[in-house]
Amino acid sequence: MILATICCRGGSKGVPGKNIKNLKGKPLIAYTIESAKGSALIKDLIISTDDYTIAEVAKQFGASVPFMRPVDLASDTASKWPVFIHAVEEYEKLTGNAVDYLVDLDVTVPLKTSADIDGAIQMALNDPGTDVVITGYEPERNPYFNMMEVKENGFAEIVKKGERPIVRRQDAPAVYSLTPAAYVVKKSALYEFEHWSKAKCKIFPIPRERAVDIDTDIDFKIVEFLMDNK
Repeated sequence: MILATICCRGGSKGVPGKNIKNLKGKPLIAYTIESAKGSALIKDLIISTDDYTIAEVAKQFGASVPFMRPVDLASDTASKWPVFIHAVEEYEKLTGNAVDYLVDLDVTVPLKTSADIDGAIQMALNDPGTDVVITGYEPERNPYFNMMEVKENGFAEIVKKGERPIVRRQDAPAVYSLTPAAYVVKKSALYEFEHWSKAKCKIFPIPRERAVDIDTDIDFKIVEFLMDNK
């Protein structure tokens, strides 16, 4: 049983009211609800929020809000991992359905598609040994080639050193920037690990133009530009 969650709290320091801010005529959350509803693999979708306004907007676009998130899980310092556990346990308690996989879909990546979501889910289903599948994209910087870390002595060194210096970007190992378009998590992993980074993870690549994560007003403008220019 694959349960999708859209976890969005009311507080947002970067962009106030970000989760329901208008984007091209619709609240931001609507885009993620629509892409989730277009999935062929998701069996149910719920919203986890502490904010009643967000809950009402989500319901207007056909999403279920079966419970409200506790205040202690809605602070700007709260980790999402306990939020996931709370969502799964409350859902199972209310519905009697046993969840096998949780798919968390972040509101702030509105350009993701249903196919992106299903691709990440299918990658998890194809390998039972995988605990977590995360969407990612190829970044412009590579830690083996053009990213440096300043050490305590004040000198900078390449972040990841190979056996010999890498002089062409094409020769560097593939790395990915994560985008929270979709996090597919095996239910057992929620209890086995304290954080997704401790689990066996795979990356499902999506195009960079669909991976933009809105965190500032400038990001909103970038997404609007991409939508206008397809």
